[in-house]
Amino acid sequence: MPHDSPQPTIEPASADDVETLADMWVRLARDQRRHDSAVLADANRETMRQTLGAYRVSDGLLVARLEGELVGFASISIERGSLELDATRGLLSNIYVEPAVRGRGIGTALLEAAEESLADKGADTMVLEVMADNEAARRFYRRHGYDAFRVSMSRSLDESGENDTHSKEDG
Repeated sequence: MPHDSPQPTIEPASADDVETLADMWVRLARDQRRHDSAVLADANRETMRQTLGAYRVSDGLLVARLEGELVGFASISIERGSLELDATRGLLSNIYVEPAVRGRGIGTALLEAAEESLADKGADTMVLEVMADNEAARRFYRRHGYDAFRVSMSRSLDESGENDTHSKEDG
């Protein structure tokens, strides 16, 4: 990154940011559809606007600004499950940088700010999900020291595949 390029400012989101962030989330969700995400982008905009507003209220919504312009965001929380764990896990739910400014360290700045914020809230580790075929995102996280720790697997139940281990005759 050239020394003279402007550096991003990472800060907590303001209430005025939430509408713009909901639009960014729609772009993120549209992009994830290319990686087999089942989440409908436009149909969930209002729900995500409310969700992002809730992240903001709980101090879990960070934004990246470049020369005052909103260019990315990250949403984080502390895992609150019903089971007792021997570690406090922070969750990175979303991270997004506008395509026009990618490759300038903004994603890294958001990721580091998310880690620092979660550590300040008592998290021992940060967990995130990435689509299996989103190789660019997987490379990004590996570069920052993230390793796979749980693998989700899926299979369509609409039709039997030729590789089924049980044929219909096995009945």
